[in-house]
Amino acid sequence: MENVTLDDFKKVEIKIGKVVHCEKVADADKLLKLQVDFGDFQRQIISAIAEWYKPEDLEGKKLPFIVNLEPRNFRGEESQGMLVAMDTEDLPPASAGWAQPGKPVLLIPAEDVKEGTLVV
Repeated sequence: MENVTLDDFKKVEIKIGKVVHCEKVADADKLLKLQVDFGDFQRQIISAIAEWYKPEDLEGKKLPFIVNLEPRNFRGEESQGMLVAMDTEDLPPASAGWAQPGKPVLLIPAEDVKEGTLVV
């Protein structure tokens, strides 16, 4: 694992956004297109979680997103940020009580917060 400086980490802006609409990306088995409300602005974010989550599972959820990531195109769709989730690749089998290995686990605030709240 490579270390980053505190100054590098401070450059990453993570905000809570509310998923107002979600749909599968055409001709892409793994991609979902999320329309996310951050209070002052909305963004389209593409996430490779369709194998694990259906669009209706995400609509209405408040989740953390990196909002100052350089835009990137996936299958002709522009992603203007990134969903922050837990990586479970190295977990033991689900039968041990853990999440299914490989499934990204969503990070949901323990209390209701306003869209656009900064994650620190």
